[in-house]
Amino acid sequence: MCAGMSSENNGMAWLQSIKALARRFVILGSGLLSLLAVCAGIASNAKEPPSTDKATSTQAEPSIAKNRTKPLHIKEISRHPANLPPSANYTLYEDGAYSRPVEHRHGPLMIEVHFKVQEVVAEITEGTTLEFWTFNGKIPGPMIRARSGDEIDFYLHNSKNNTFAHNVDFHAVTGPGGGAANLTTLPGSTSHIRVKLLKPGIYLYHCAAPPIPTHIEHGLYGLLVVEPRKGLRDVDHEYYLMQSEFYTALGGSKAALALKNRGHLSHSKKYGMLEEPTFVVFNGRPNAVSGNRTLGVYGDTVHVGDTIRMFIGNIGPNLISSFHVIGEHFDRVFVEGSFSLTNHDVQTTSIPSGGASGVEFKVEVPGTYILLDHSIFRINKGTVAHLKVIGPENTDVYQPLE
Repeated sequence: MCAGMSSENNGMAWLQSIKALARRFVILGSGLLSLLAVCAGIASNAKEPPSTDKATSTQAEPSIAKNRTKPLHIKEISRHPANLPPSANYTLYEDGAYSRPVEHRHGPLMIEVHFKVQEVVAEITEGTTLEFWTFNGKIPGPMIRARSGDEIDFYLHNSKNNTFAHNVDFHAVTGPGGGAANLTTLPGSTSHIRVKLLKPGIYLYHCAAPPIPTHIEHGLYGLLVVEPRKGLRDVDHEYYLMQSEFYTALGGSKAALALKNRGHLSHSKKYGMLEEPTFVVFNGRPNAVSGNRTLGVYGDTVHVGDTIRMFIGNIGPNLISSFHVIGEHFDRVFVEGSFSLTNHDVQTTSIPSGGASGVEFKVEVPGTYILLDHSIFRINKGTVAHLKVIGPENTDVYQPLE
């Protein structure tokens, strides 16, 4: 039926009719999502990408629009873990800034949030580029922070220079598709919803436009942290980490260090289906949290005796994370992102694909600590970060002898 439409206006009218039906009957099925995506693509030439692999797919996918705009090239794809709101006491996130602060809370807030989808090209390792789809130009997308009972007044802006339709599924949101049913947004358009956050926890969000694995694997994900109504205890430092995988035509047999200067890589549905990632990383690329971007070097300094909280998401799209800090123990773990389910004195915590966790610990000894996924071969693919702690030696706890 969509293919028989002869004009853009008719296409848009048809799309709006389908969206209205979706809202009326509160249906979020794969068939309806696919129909929305196909109609949206024909109405605006915003179509889903084909598989880049030679193997024939058993599920037909629309081709890329002929007039596709060349993606924007950016210098840095990684959002640093120190880039997060210091509290839930703000009422606007826009253009990378958390603003309109509230000095004293007297109940729930209305927080206005603006996400802009940007399809970009950037280096994933030195001399090697990949196409990424991002919320606000970085991976992961912005961390949004609120409290249970707050409302989010959310705007999704899809840049007119993009090629594809996108949306957002907030795991924290109660309603069809976590909001995705009403957020499918064509290039050059804006969608808007308002939701109340009912349950505290550390929640993922991600694009759920079909094909969902493609939109997730390209980089469209982040965390929405919903604190309990009374907030969280004070700590000295907080960080925001997201583990993810990228699947390319090179497959998964080579280490990230061996993949420098490879030019531009294409994404691979084939290796995604085989669950053989080329890269497994924290915050968008290998070495994103090392060198001059090490925790405690980039941003604030971490001292012996300081307390640290980390909000950690694992988007997958396939693998389970075994998160570990070498030489430390987690004093508290918010299991599966729940603030009401806490484990104590934990060495390694599992984070399922599509899930999150929070960890807190105190650093007692100076030095450089390694953060990793203890599915240990993945360190070769890029799942390594570093934390530097400075201060006096603590020989009661750790004493080199020879």
